[in-house]
Amino acid sequence: MVLEDVEEGRTARKRRAIVEAATEVFLQHGYIGASMDQVAAKAAVSKQTVYKQFADKEHLFAEIIAGRTDTLGDRLAVVYATLDDATDVRAAVRDVGRQLLQSLSRPEVLQLRRLVIAEADRFPDVSGLWWERAFHPSLVLLGEALERMAERGLLRELDDPTLAAYHLAGLVMYKPMNRMMFAGTAAVSPPDELDVLAERAADVFVAAYGR
Repeated sequence: MVLEDVEEGRTARKRRAIVEAATEVFLQHGYIGASMDQVAAKAAVSKQTVYKQFADKEHLFAEIIAGRTDTLGDRLAVVYATLDDATDVRAAVRDVGRQLLQSLSRPEVLQLRRLVIAEADRFPDVSGLWWERAFHPSLVLLGEALERMAERGLLRELDDPTLAAYHLAGLVMYKPMNRMMFAGTAAVSPPDELDVLAERAADVFVAAYGR
């Protein structure tokens, strides 16, 4: 039994190493440019081991997208939970907007987003995981948090909480996200500009949804 546990531990470590290596390779070379040989070399395992864990490159790609989207969704859920303790609507919305900017402006998130978009037509089911397991569910969670604020009398009654969440995210993210997606990761907005974006987004959101 002990030997089985040790072997299972080794297998899990190899799988993690492969996923981490594949993430670097895919982000650096794109789906087409990435090879299983490159992944095996970076993970310090044999190509046979890579294929033993993942049937082919598409399955490995799917694993990476699913894992990263779940991580991003969990991170944003923690951010949205802060609204449950809010008493100052504008300050709370501003802070959530700022956290959204920080989370979605991370270089690895931007790189993964570009990769997902680039392969959307080739692998719609795989790339669709970004929408289905991260982007949309995270905004549903934000909408639920906003709805709880409305129930406490901090916002007006929300006919469509998820749409309100999309409005907030759009106010905060539209300009910087488009710039970073088109101009590259190096085009991240400076901190003072992010602060201004979060402040103005809070102003507009509270004007539309505040009591």
